[in-house]
Parts: sequence; C-alpha cells; structure tokens
Amino acid sequence: MTSRPEVCGGEPPVTDRTPGAALQDVGLVPWHDIEDSSGSAAAIPFLLAAVASGDAAAAQNALDRLRHRICRYGFVVGQATAVTVPFLWDLAQRPQTACRVQILQLLRDIADARQWEITAAAYPKFRRHHGDYVEWESAARHAVRAQRGALTRLLAEQDTALVHATEALASTLTD
Repeated sequence: MTSRPEVCGGEPPVTDRTPGAALQDVGLVPWHDIEDSSGSAAAIPFLLAAVASGDAAAAQNALDRLRHRICRYGFVVGQATAVTVPFLWDLAQRPQTACRVQILQLLRDIADARQWEITAAAYPKFRRHHGDYVEWESAARHAVRAQRGALTRLLAEQDTALVHATEALASTLTD
C-alpha cells in the first residue's frame, strides 16, 4: 500500500469511518477542472485544510467561505458541491474539528437543496437550458445521503449541540 500526501498536518488516516473520501485524498480530485459558485474550485482544498486546522477562528472563516462556494445562500449548489460533500463528512466526524455543528448544518442545507429540480419540474423546458444545475443538485443530495452511516456515531457524541445538528440532518435524510 502506498502512502498518499497528507493535507492535515500529518494526521493518520482514520479507518473506522463510513467509506468515502478522507481528507488526505483531497489531492486526488481535479479541482482546477471543476467549478464552484466563484469560478474554479481550486481553492476548495485549501479551505478544507483550514477547516481541519484546529484553529477555531480560521476554521469558521474557511467554512463560511466554503459554504459560499458550494451552497450559496444556503440552497444554491453547483458542480463542486457533490465532490466536496465526502470531505465535509470526514471533517464532521473528527473530534478535533472546531466547527462540526456548522458542517452538519451545511450538509443539511445541501441535502435540502431542490431549487433547480422544482423549477425544472414546473417548467420542463428549463431543463434544456439549465440541466447541469439540476444534475449537480441531485448529485449533491445523493452525496450527502451516501454517507448517512456516519449519523449513528455522531448521535453517540457527548456534545449536545452536535447531537441536535445530527438529528436535524438525519430528519432531512429520512424525507
């Protein structure tokens, strides 16, 4: 087995998590070829690393910037969103991540995003011109649901705010 470059200050890979992308795999994604709401998604790995940094202020700032890029206004997702979701799940499961509750809230917003889908259902011609957005939204929701096995571990946490955020996300995923 070959070793991959680490993104988060030498943290060892965690093997007991739900299958998905671990943060050390962030370099395997062709971020320059993907777009977020700001254009190129090339900044996303740096924002994820800042969220994982352990510095609460830097983590919150990076998460706010990341939210703007992948779930603007709390409901507009884009091409980079589905690719970023597994890394958010990874961060949410790390006890040392400073803004776990906010990450779960972001995942809930992504799971709830249906703006493009609802519009395309009401106006089928819309899909012809904006079909990518409908697909990106669907892919993002599926990416959140694909990692829902992590909910059990998060519900067992001692932090009540984290448990409440997990319950809110879980209720979104049962719809």
